[in-house]
Amino acid sequence: MVVVPRKTRSKDKVFADYSSLSVVTRGLQSQGKTVVLSNGCFDLMHVGHMRCLEDARARGDFLIVAVNSDKSAETNKGKGYPIMPMEERMELLSGFWFVDYVTNFAEETADELLRKMQPDFYVKGTDYNLSKLPEKAVLKELGIKAVFVGDKKNHSTRKIVQRIRKKKFL
Repeated sequence: MVVVPRKTRSKDKVFADYSSLSVVTRGLQSQGKTVVLSNGCFDLMHVGHMRCLEDARARGDFLIVAVNSDKSAETNKGKGYPIMPMEERMELLSGFWFVDYVTNFAEETADELLRKMQPDFYVKGTDYNLSKLPEKAVLKELGIKAVFVGDKKNHSTRKIVQRIRKKKFL
């Protein structure tokens, strides 16, 4: 008889509360694993998101992606955003093979998330740099290295929405 391990289902990768995920993070780090954290709205997933997150995963053993809550996404992106609800954005992200865990946060910045999770690396896309990063003081305080990954910022949800609005449908 052959025993085949059950594959992880995407819903098993989603943690509604990042405090409970921080326990997993500590366990991984105690085993010598490198934990990478990235965050964002991830509204209307596009190839730029995928490239950034795949590159982020290459920086460590485990990738955790934190999604802005609907309220914080609207605060950061403006009225009308997000287009997709947080739960759906989280579920989509959990389906990628290179994303190990998904959680969410309600704050405007990732400062508290970083304090709780304490990853080895904090990864953002190339549209950021250390001087533009709102969390740079917390990163310095905790000794977390910031890494900027992905291709040049050529894709955005805002541009996709603009293209859709210009299209003439029946």
